[in-house]
Order: sequence, then C-alpha cells, then structure tokens
Amino acid sequence: MKNKKYWSIILIVMLIFSALCLVGCGKQDAGSKAQNGKQTETVQPLPYEGQELLVYSGAGISKAMDEMGQVFTKKYGAKVNFNYAGCAQLLSQMEINKQGDVFVGGSLNDIEIAKQKGFADQYVEVAYHIPAIAVPKGNPAAITGLADLGKPGIRLILGDEKANAIGKKGAKIFEKNNLTEAVEKNVVARAATVNEIVTKIGLKQGDAGLIFEDNGFEAKDIEVINIPPEQNAIDKVPVCVLRFTEKAELAQAFVDFTASAEGKAIFESHGFKVIE
Repeated sequence: MKNKKYWSIILIVMLIFSALCLVGCGKQDAGSKAQNGKQTETVQPLPYEGQELLVYSGAGISKAMDEMGQVFTKKYGAKVNFNYAGCAQLLSQMEINKQGDVFVGGSLNDIEIAKQKGFADQYVEVAYHIPAIAVPKGNPAAITGLADLGKPGIRLILGDEKANAIGKKGAKIFEKNNLTEAVEKNVVARAATVNEIVTKIGLKQGDAGLIFEDNGFEAKDIEVINIPPEQNAIDKVPVCVLRFTEKAELAQAFVDFTASAEGKAIFESHGFKVIE
C-alpha cells in the first residue's frame, strides 16, 4: 500500500515537471518566432541608397521631371539633382564641365547635338513635345490660329532660336507656313526658356507666344490654342545616359524608369502625350 502511494506521488511529480517543461518550451518557441519575425521585418536598403545623380533637363520639362525624381528616389534610394536651363546652355555646360549623368532634351535636335559632341550614344524617346499657341486668359487679341500671329499689331513673345527647343521649333513652323517675315515684325521679346514665355503671356506682356502643349497644362493665366498637325512641327522628348558619367548603372536605371509605364504615367499627369 505504501509502495503504491509512493509511486503515485512520483508519477504526479513527473507529470507536473513535464507540464512545466512544455510551458517553458512554448514560451521559448514563441520568443524565437517573435525574434525571427522581428528579423524578417528588418527594412532592406534600397538598390542605390545614399547615391546621387545629376540630370541635365530642359527647363520646360521641369514639373514632370521634379516628380520623376521624387518617385525614383523613393523607389531606388538615390537622390536626383536637376540642372534646369535652355538646352543650348546645358549642352555648353556639359562641354565645359564634362560632368553629369543623364540628359533630358526638349527635342530630338538636342540629342543629335549631344551625339555629335560625343556626350551620348543611345537614347530613348519618352513623350511627344507638341508646339502650341499661348494667349493670355480671355484671349484679348482674338487669336484663332497661326495666321493671326502675322497680323499687324499683334505682340509676340517667342523662344530664342539659339537657346531653346521652342525657339527652334517656332522658326520651322513659321517657315513651313510662310509666316516668317510677318511674324518677325511682331516679335516684342524672345525668352531663354519656354517657362519665361508662359509667365510673360500670363502677365499680358504679349498677345500670343509659342509654347509646348504640356507647358499650358493646368496653367491658370493662359489659354492654349492647338496647331493642326499639318501646320505643326511635332517633336519628341529624348532621354540618355551621358558618356562621362561615373555612375553608368544608376544613370541607366533612371533612363529606364522614365521610359517605363510608371515614368510615362508621370509624363501623362503633366499634360504630355507619351510614346507607346
């Protein structure tokens, strides 16, 4: 009888000990899982975290490129620094400095010059750059099309042919439509960038000017009059890696991003028609 009681006590003690071990192991496993879970939550560094990129871009594309840079930084980690100016000025800077990583031109002519100077080789075309007529809100001079720009007394603000894409495009458009001589008589100012034209027209310093359609997108102080395709000289926005970059992989990643579906969606959100 005593032996039975003795072994019963031993059995109870063993059962209690086993239960305590199971509870302890459970807590240990839970702790391990929590620790492992914490490890899997560790944020991995972005592909180009801490790096920087210098992008030369035509000033007229600045709004779209600002957003492009912000989204690229969030996705890849690299900070994007932009140098905005007329493309002729940018090309001169590149020739002197031989620095920078990416070039975003306002026209295919800009990229051809870059290639001739040995700054670039391959490039991608991401969006159409479509010239249009800008007039102040309310269109006080009643401009309806290109022919009206040559009428006596119309005050025109155009781009500088030697400085920016819209200046060069304007010259081609007026020549194509036999308006060069009449238009020249009406020019009251030439601007270094298309953004300056938008500002001056908005301030009613001129009756009309030539800009790109995207420059008038959501502009509050101007109205945009489209030019029929047969009268127009539609161009494209090219993007390329610069040959003297020391960050070829990062630069190519940015170029590829501008040409991706996400990049083109950014262009579209700023009034561009993208190239499919």
